[in-house]
Amino acid sequence: KTIFSVVRFGNVLGSSGSVIPLFMEQIEKGGPITLTHKDVKRYFLTIQDAVSLVLEASQFANGGEIFLLDMGESIKIYDLAVKLINLSGKKLKDKENPEGDIEILVTGLDPIEKLDEQLLIDQKKDMTKNPSIYKVDSNLAEVENLDQSLDEMIILAKNKDNEKLLTVLDKLTT
Repeated sequence: KTIFSVVRFGNVLGSSGSVIPLFMEQIEKGGPITLTHKDVKRYFLTIQDAVSLVLEASQFANGGEIFLLDMGESIKIYDLAVKLINLSGKKLKDKENPEGDIEILVTGLDPIEKLDEQLLIDQKKDMTKNPSIYKVDSNLAEVENLDQSLDEMIILAKNKDNEKLLTVLDKLTT
């Protein structure tokens, strides 16, 4: 009787995984703020908006759907870091302002990290009754076949048959 659906969205401001508490901690310690790339952009929602929209999306669910929340425009993380420095009463320390308080140290992108966050890739989205919640056309496997595929993948993983494991996984996602 349980209905399963997926809700995709970006970062939640103030959550344990949010970059803001990390940046604030780095500012309090006198810096530097660490950033992977100056042009990285991410989407953000407040905790209240995320909770509200996820709960509302659950009301649209029949089972197996993927919903996407409208995240607005993405934000450059570098610009966010500079704003947090300024809001903390400090000044950015860089080439133009060597007497500043807090430096931003660019560490480099991780191999799998992208500059722009993509919440939707090559999929169509349809409106729901709420203009901030979209239903995504998905080509995921039917839920009825999932149990059988999961059982098969467990056996393949235990037998360390990675090639067949990837084949089964590929069938589930295409």
